[in-house]
Amino acid sequence: MGFLLVMKAELVRNFIIMRRYWFRTVIGMGIGYSMLLMLILGFMRGGGGAVEGMTQQISDPARATSWALGFIVGMFAFGIVGMFTMGLQGMAQNGQLEQLCMSPHGLVTNFLARAAVASFSSIFTSAFMVWLIAKTVGGTLHFDPIPVLVLFALTFTNLIGFGFMVGGLVLVFKQTGQLAVLVRLSLFGLAILATDSISTWPTLARWLAHALPITDAAILLKYVLIQGQQVMEAGEPLLNGMGEPVIRSVFLHSSFPFLLISCLVWTVLGITCFRFMEDHSRTKGTLGAY
Repeated sequence: MGFLLVMKAELVRNFIIMRRYWFRTVIGMGIGYSMLLMLILGFMRGGGGAVEGMTQQISDPARATSWALGFIVGMFAFGIVGMFTMGLQGMAQNGQLEQLCMSPHGLVTNFLARAAVASFSSIFTSAFMVWLIAKTVGGTLHFDPIPVLVLFALTFTNLIGFGFMVGGLVLVFKQTGQLAVLVRLSLFGLAILATDSISTWPTLARWLAHALPITDAAILLKYVLIQGQQVMEAGEPLLNGMGEPVIRSVFLHSSFPFLLISCLVWTVLGITCFRFMEDHSRTKGTLGAY
């Protein structure tokens, strides 16, 4: 019940801000769309030299749309983890962190509610932006409601757990800005580059990638939204005896078990770590000291 009350308060607060500053929201989406489109077109129509190899890789609409989706998923991860790094530091410096700690609902509940509301808003605007990019470059998006909703829920859970772990470290070690930026950029880059080709990576690199919270989520979202759950072979859809594409449910994809395990591990590890670090900071009296 406490979580729902806090979430309702966050929804009302965000709605008031969006209504009051609607022009800023529209301008922000326009700038984001323009920058992303220019990056994609730059790769698709770029010149030779160092850019030529990458141009050939994403010279078709499907690859361009996949690149755009990876960019958006990376920004989603970048934002959620940022709430638990830069967000915690900013709240501590302006006194909000201590106020939240005195809330009867606790710091974990408040952060869960804030992250849920922020993620819902981010998913809505990002989905619209990916759709615009796909229409612009001539790509196609496949929307299957149940798999997409399940994947977004698992992705959110995964990133929340990871964010809590990083946030707990921030509570104790304080000035971790540069390291936090490196972590967020790593997740961002991995979301763009993650594809089924991860199975060909060296064993250590493959297991490390699976351990990170964004890899399998990005692979599966691309598999559903870009490939339409079609089995690919040598870059082309695999056809059955009737000449139709072979469809394999995303829940049978090799990355799906890794996503489930990652969600469970990061959620338990992250919240446990955060609570332990919060209690440690309270005991030392350094919760709001930065």
